[in-house]
Amino acid sequence: VQLQASGGGSAQAGGSLRLSCAASGSIILFNVMAWSRQAPGKQREMVASITSNTIANYADSVKGRFTISRDNANRTVYLQMNSLVPEDTGVYYCQARRGPLNFWGQGTLVTVSS
Repeated sequence: VQLQASGGGSAQAGGSLRLSCAASGSIILFNVMAWSRQAPGKQREMVASITSNTIANYADSVKGRFTISRDNANRTVYLQMNSLVPEDTGVYYCQARRGPLNFWGQGTLVTVSS
């Protein structure tokens, strides 16, 4: 499956952005859909994940601000990002996982200015 991330851009601190990850095929079979990010000079970190039965998990740094959701019918995963802070700046990647299968999309850049 191919994953196409979109929705990145620039925002002021306190603002919002919504990322989308559109899959070329069905995402129903993927146990976990996730978003990760990589800030300049740092390692990639998981931001949020959602299971096939819609159980969501979040990194402590984004809890209460970010919401992940999945729309299986439209083969899309979303990341609603509110109350953005400059530390949220980075390239955001979507991911699909099922057992040993692991697919990554290309990243979308998010820049948050203070």
